Amino acid sequence: MLEKIKEKKSYWGPILIIIAALLWAFDGVIRRNLYSLPPITIIFFEHLIGLVILFPFVAKYVFKTHFTKHEWFLIILISVLSGLLGTLWFTTALLKVHFISFSVVFLLQKLQPIFAIGTASIFLKEKFDKRYIVWAVVALLSAYFVTFKDGLVDFKTGEGTIIAALYAFGAAVAWGSSTTFSKMLLNKVRAEVSTFYRFLFTVLIALPILLIFGYGSSLNTITLVQAGYFILIAVSTGMVALLIYYKGLAKTPVHISTILELTFPFIAIFVDMKLYHTRLSVMQWIASLVLVFSIYKIAQLRGANV
Repeated sequence: MLEKIKEKKSYWGPILIIIAALLWAFDGVIRRNLYSLPPITIIFFEHLIGLVILFPFVAKYVFKTHFTKHEWFLIILISVLSGLLGTLWFTTALLKVHFISFSVVFLLQKLQPIFAIGTASIFLKEKFDKRYIVWAVVALLSAYFVTFKDGLVDFKTGEGTIIAALYAFGAAVAWGSSTTFSKMLLNKVRAEVSTFYRFLFTVLIALPILLIFGYGSSLNTITLVQAGYFILIAVSTGMVALLIYYKGLAKTPVHISTILELTFPFIAIFVDMKLYHTRLSVMQWIASLVLVFSIYKIAQLRGANV
């Protein structure tokens, strides 16, 4: 009986990560309404509003938590890599290709698991067996074919493609490595506290950058409608999704977590199909089924404590 209870608990981490990935799949739909704003302004406001909403619920944990110098360093590093640079570089990459869906930007972003797995192996000494390697490769390949119809990448996205590719590559490095550093922090700090400080330091870092680079005037141009979208992001794909993800990551090894996140492109395809009337090819349907099955098998490995 006790073993069954432990087995059920072991699945909660992967389930929470998949839920967060499901929410992230809708992020692009919401952000389309904010693309008239500079990327750094979007980052500042989404983190500021998320921070304000989150604080009353986590204040009791925040005031009771004391950090070592190493933990403060991790918080700042995560805020810079994930909260600021990853989001900024990815959004800038999309701007360079005029937000053309499923371009080379998304292709390079698929490299994120490689950096997450690599840094987890170095800093966390995570080990994985042949079963994981097989299903991870299957998941990455199927995610590629889910995202790109018939396996073809559109490189004709305008003159900014090369620059966009560099930004997208940087985002993959930032987000992938940040997953490992977040796990290191979550091994010692509650998910609620980690989320709070990640948002706090991102706001504190983004504001001076916004002012130094001449985007200060954009702070006064936010409309009520845009403010509404920022609140929607905070309670769905932003702060809430990150909190759910952190709770899942705290219970799940990085090398498994980063593959489970591939749920995102799978769901994003169906969101795009429903809202913007795109059609899946036969290969995309097959790849979708393979991706779901491979994610299921990897989640099972968590239950087996691999």
